[in-house]
Amino acid sequence: MDKELAGAALAAYFDHTALKPETAFADIVKLCSEAKEHGFATVCVNPYWVGEAKEQLNGTGVGITTVIGFPLGANSTFVKVAETRDAIASGATEIDMVLNVGALKSGRLEVVEKDVRAVAEACQGSALLKVILEVGLLTDAEKVTASEICKRAGADYVKTSTGFGPGGATVKDIALMRKTVGPDMGVKASGGVRDLETARALIAAGATRIGASAGVAIVSGGKGEGY
Repeated sequence: MDKELAGAALAAYFDHTALKPETAFADIVKLCSEAKEHGFATVCVNPYWVGEAKEQLNGTGVGITTVIGFPLGANSTFVKVAETRDAIASGATEIDMVLNVGALKSGRLEVVEKDVRAVAEACQGSALLKVILEVGLLTDAEKVTASEICKRAGADYVKTSTGFGPGGATVKDIALMRKTVGPDMGVKASGGVRDLETARALIAAGATRIGASAGVAIVSGGKGEGY
């Protein structure tokens, strides 16, 4: 990967994110405006704001990501599927679903796989599916197992973190996830990405998408705050 990756080519990796509970309509308008200006891949918003983002971004080519089972991943599969279908009907083009971490840690791998597969089927033909592993809660062996499950269940991406849990995206974790899923599946780095150097290092390690609330600062060559 070109270490000088910048400008529009760099911006195309980003899901421009606003997921804090206090995010208001004015923040969504600003987020969408920045996404259009810089050419980000998508905006990432909570499900309530999907319809508003669709209105702001109609015809621009910027996609709309929303989060499902967020931030804990402990919802029932029925609820995750219902959330997904509602989000797609409202205009979401990409779904970031949180893995059932507790089930994974309990060794209930069949439950985890069925959960991912059900949401993948709800997305089929309508939206990309990224599955958030929340790597800060997992051992390396669990990260590998979770990534293998997501690939087998039909997800399009594996993703590091919600940004609300412990830790965040690291070069080590991205490299491990990329090695596990192979060259063709997407890998999204999210959680604590705040500067250009980090973003480039994560891409070089195998990330094909980056989630950050500091996207404008990053693509402008500075350092931002956020998650």
